[in-house]
Amino acid sequence: MTRLTTVYLLQSESHASQHYVGLTLDLSRRVRSHNAGESPHTAKYRPWRMVLRIDFSSEQRARDFEKYLKSGSGRAFMVRHFL
Repeated sequence: MTRLTTVYLLQSESHASQHYVGLTLDLSRRVRSHNAGESPHTAKYRPWRMVLRIDFSSEQRARDFEKYLKSGSGRAFMVRHFL
């Protein structure tokens, strides 16, 4: 069975202009971790809500897409289409 790699987009419920893009093999565990304050990058903007998840069968394609969403043009795409 192929393990899917997930690229996800979170939005802060307390600071709506704050977003976080990440990559994981276990999305529910990762979102719980963000909301528990276990990630220094996201702790001060919790709680977080899921905006988008995209599953990839190729880890490399998932990494490439995450990197794109974190780039300038990727952020513009993300805002235009998902937020």
